[in-house]
Parts: sequence; structure tokens; C-alpha cells
Amino acid sequence: MYIGTSDFESDFHYYQSVLGGQLQWAFNRFGAKVAAFEMGEGPLTLIADHLASPVCIPLYEVKDLKVKVKELKDRGWKEEKGPIEIPNGPCFMFKDTSGNSYGIFENVRPFAAEDSYKDSHNKYRMMD
Repeated sequence: MYIGTSDFESDFHYYQSVLGGQLQWAFNRFGAKVAAFEMGEGPLTLIADHLASPVCIPLYEVKDLKVKVKELKDRGWKEEKGPIEIPNGPCFMFKDTSGNSYGIFENVRPFAAEDSYKDSHNKYRMMD
């Protein structure tokens, strides 16, 4: 789940200290501050300062993004934005007919976010 934040530091504290989320990784790169928390069973919760709040966008991994995009376009699908890069790889954003936002991505860099979290130059590394 990709969630927008209007105050990254405050939301970081809230998800970690108040809600008790387990920090999986965090970084301040690519022009964005992003942190991923495990909140229980299910997908990670990602807070991101480059998304306007309030928003919550489910992200779905696909095996081959080019193939999936072609398949969806052949059925009348239209992307809203993309390809854009997220830590794990290329991503397309789109909306359903009711205006709900979604993303599909190919996990070409499966450890990019975790590696960023381990980076000693990353200021958010010390926030866990």
C-alpha cells in the first residue's frame, strides 16, 4: 500500500511508535522520502512524501511489465502515468472507472529498498 504523507517525519513516528509498525526500510533518494512498515500480515505499508495526501494506492507486482501493459492496453486499459521508477523497478499508475488509483510494477531490483535502508549514508537508517 503506497500512502501519501504531508509530514513525513510525523507520519514516520506515528506508523513506527504509535501503531507499532516494524520498519523494513527507509530512504531519502530519487527526490523522495519513503519508508516501508510491516503492520501485520499482508502487504507492506509505504509512506511517501512525493504523493499528495490523503491517498492510498495498492501496488501489484507483475512478472513482465511490458507484456502486462500490452495485454491490458489490448483490452482498453490506459495508464495515467508511467513508466516511472520506484525502488524495485518500473511502474505504471492507473485509475479504475471510479477514479481509484492503482499501480503495477516489475520487481527488477528486488533488494533495492532493503539495500538503501542498509546504506550508512541514509539518514533514515538510524530512525528504527
